Amino acid sequence: MTVKVLLREDEIPRKWYNLAADLPSPMQPPLGPDGKPITPDALAPVFPMNLIEQEVSQERWIDIPEEILEILYRWRPSPLRRARYLEKALGTPARIYYKDEGVSPPGSHKPNTAVAQAWYNKQFGIEKITTETGAGQWGSALSFACALLGLKCKVYMVRISFDQKPFRKLMMNVWGAECVASPSPLTQAGRDILAKDPDTPGSLGIAISEAIEEAVGDESGKTRYSLGSVLNHVMLHQTIIGLEAKKQLEKIGENKVDIIIGCAGGGSNFAGISFPFVADKINGAEIEIIPVEPASCPTMTRAPFTYDHGDVARMTPLLPMHTLGHEFVSPPIHAGGLRYHGMSPLVSQAIVEGLLTPRSVNQLQCYESAMLWTRTEGYIPAPETSHAIAAVIDEAKKAREEGKEKVILFNWSGHGLMDLTGYEAFLEGRLADYPLPEDELQRSLVSIRGLPKAAKNKTGRW
Repeated sequence: MTVKVLLREDEIPRKWYNLAADLPSPMQPPLGPDGKPITPDALAPVFPMNLIEQEVSQERWIDIPEEILEILYRWRPSPLRRARYLEKALGTPARIYYKDEGVSPPGSHKPNTAVAQAWYNKQFGIEKITTETGAGQWGSALSFACALLGLKCKVYMVRISFDQKPFRKLMMNVWGAECVASPSPLTQAGRDILAKDPDTPGSLGIAISEAIEEAVGDESGKTRYSLGSVLNHVMLHQTIIGLEAKKQLEKIGENKVDIIIGCAGGGSNFAGISFPFVADKINGAEIEIIPVEPASCPTMTRAPFTYDHGDVARMTPLLPMHTLGHEFVSPPIHAGGLRYHGMSPLVSQAIVEGLLTPRSVNQLQCYESAMLWTRTEGYIPAPETSHAIAAVIDEAKKAREEGKEKVILFNWSGHGLMDLTGYEAFLEGRLADYPLPEDELQRSLVSIRGLPKAAKNKTGRW
C-alpha cells in the first residue's frame, strides 16, 4: 500500500519554473507614485539587484544555485503522501495526495524562498534583513535562513498573531532574530497607526510598511527588506514543490491530475504546488486548479482586480492584483497567514485569464475539516492548511456523489503544532465565523479610489 512517495537527493529539481514566461496574457508592470512603470533601479533600496532581476525575468527556467540546494537538502525533496485514511473515512473513489511541506525545520513551505532570498542578499553584500510576518511561519523561516547564512534578521509580527502565537516568536528568537509586535513605536508608520488606533490588531500591510521603513532608513546600505509571498521571485522559488510532486506522481504511475488545491493568502504555497500544473493547463491539460481563501478575507472571490499598494503606508510600488484595499484590517481569525489584503500579481492574472477557480471558506468549516483530518491521517494542520483540506474534502465528496475516480493533489503548507490555541478555542466553542460584511468591504475599497486601474487582459480560452 503506497502511503508516501520519496525522491532521492539527486532527483531534486535543479531549476525553478517561472510562470511569467508562459502566461497567455502578459502581466502589467508595477507602477510608481506617478502612475508610470517603474524601473528595476527604483526597487534597489528595498531589494538586492540579483533578486530584482528574478522579479522581472521572463525566462521560463532559472537555475537553482548549488549552494542553495545544499541547504535545501536538510529537508528536500519533501515527501508526497497519500491520504488513504481520509479517503476511507469519506468513502470516496478519489485518490488524495498531498505534498508535505511541514517537514522543514521551521515546519512550513516558507523556507523554500527564505533560504534563497537570504543567500542572494548575502551574495550582494547585505548584512541585515527586515521583514513582516502574520502567523509567524514566514518570520520563523527567514530567521532560520538568516541563522544558517550569518545574517541579522528583524521581524515585525502582526500584533494579534504576536499575542495569539507566542511560540512562533520564540522560534524566531532561538534562531537569533529580533521579533517585535506591529504596529510598533519603532517606526513612523507604526507610530502613526498607533496614534489613530492604539488597540489595533495590526495587519500585514502595516507590518510591511514598518519593515520597509527600517530597511530603506539604514544609511549604511547594508539592510534590505524581504517579502515571504506575493512577489514574482517568491512564487518562483516555491515552484520546487510542484516540480517535485510531478516527479513523485510519475513514479507511482499517476499520469493525470484532475484537481490541484492550495490555500492562498499572498499566494506563495498555492503557486508552489500549482504553477507547474498551470503550465500544463495552458498547454491543453484538463485540470481544475483551486486557490482557497478565508471568507473573512475574500481577496480573490469578492475584491476587484486593480492597481494597489502592498502596504498601508504606500511605500511599495503599485501592483496589478486582486485587492481589498491597502488599509484593510482583517477580522482576527486564527489563519494569520491568510489575512493579507492583496494577492500575488501572477496568481491574480491567472485568475483573470480563467486558469484558476478560487473559492472561500468559513473558519468553522476549516476547523471541522482539520478535526476530521487529524482523526484519520493523524497530523495536526496549521489553520492555513485547513482551508485547503476543507476544499479537498468537498471535492472528494463530490467525486463520491458523481461516482468518479479523480486524482486530487494539495499542498500541506505547514503543521499546526504552534497553533494549538486556535484548536483549544474551537474545542471550547469560542470560535465563530467572520464572513466579511459588504459595507466593511466597500469602506476598505475607498483607499484605492483614484489609483490607476488594471486592465483585465485575457485570451478567453478558459
